[in-house]
Amino acid sequence: MEQKDTDRIIEMAWEDRTPFEAIEIQFGLNETAVIALMRKELKRNSFNLWRKRVHSGISQKHAQKRNPEISRFKCSRQKAVSMNKISKR
Repeated sequence: MEQKDTDRIIEMAWEDRTPFEAIEIQFGLNETAVIALMRKELKRNSFNLWRKRVHSGISQKHAQKRNPEISRFKCSRQKAVSMNKISKR
């Protein structure tokens, strides 16, 4: 996997509104693989903070647990992203 893909996965994993399912659709990594990647790439303390945040109830990382009114993976102000590339308008 390229470094830019790894960086994007980490960024998506830190975002509260991006569910694990979105990462799986885009990169083919399930939740277990994302956790392993985060454990490998982050410092121990950063990984622990991330895991605590994912399980805190603030995060919407699981599609089944999220509010049904949230039907998108990204912020409405974010540029359109297609296959991890920013589309030109």
